[in-house]
Amino acid sequence: MQLPALTRGRILRRYKRFLADVELADGTRVTAHCPNTGSMRGCWEPGAPVELSHSDDPRRKLAWTLERVDMGAGWVGVNTARTNAVVAEAIAAGRVPGLEGYTGLRREVTWDLPGHPRSRLDLLLSGGDRPDALVEVKNVTLLEGDRLLFPDAVSARALKHVELLHGVLQQGLRGVLLFALNRPEGVVFAPAREIHPAYAERLRQVAEEGVEVLALRIHHHDLGMEGAELVPVELDGEA
Repeated sequence: MQLPALTRGRILRRYKRFLADVELADGTRVTAHCPNTGSMRGCWEPGAPVELSHSDDPRRKLAWTLERVDMGAGWVGVNTARTNAVVAEAIAAGRVPGLEGYTGLRREVTWDLPGHPRSRLDLLLSGGDRPDALVEVKNVTLLEGDRLLFPDAVSARALKHVELLHGVLQQGLRGVLLFALNRPEGVVFAPAREIHPAYAERLRQVAEEGVEVLALRIHHHDLGMEGAELVPVELDGEA
C-alpha cells in the first residue's frame, strides 16, 4: 500500500491519547493527530524520528497525522487506520498462507450472532473452496525482548472479538484472528498475559477449539507498507 507524501520530524510528546507534538526538520513545531487508541508503550520516546502525513481538508481540526516512529530498528506503524487496508491488500493478492483462494473480500462487516451484541468485524472472505472466513485484524506494536505482544492495555473490546470469532464457528464459518505485527523487531507473537491475563487465556482456549490465529509481519519502505511473512505464534506460557 502506498502512503501519502510524508514529512519527517522528531516527536516531542504524546498526550491526551490522540495528540502528539512534533518538531519538523525545519524547526517548525506542529501538533499532529495520533490515530492510535492503545498505550503506544515502546512505540515512542521524546526525540524519536517520526513521519507525518498532511491533509489540506479544511474540515479537519489538525492537518498533520502521525504515521510512523523509528525506535532504532526501523519504522513502527502507529496509524492503526492503515493496518486493515494493508492486510486486505495482502490477502487479496494471495500473500497470506491459509487465507488465499477466496474470490470475495468485504471490509467492515456487521455480523449478527445469537447471544452476542451486533458487532462489526474487519473482513469477510467468501467464494473459496473452504467455508467463508470472518477475519478480525489487530495492530501489534508492543515489543518485549524477542516477542511481539497484544494487547498493550486491558481491552474489553478485544476480548469481545475473541468470543465472537469463537461463536461463528457454530455457524459453519472460519473465525480468524490476524495480528498485524507493525514493527521490524521480534521473532514470535504471543498474547500479553501479564497485561491482560483473561484475554491470553481465552485466546488459548478458543484456538484449541478452532479459531485460527495468524501473525503477519508488516514491512515498511520509503513509499509505503505491505504485508509480508507469517511469524510463529505462541499461545501457551508466560508472555
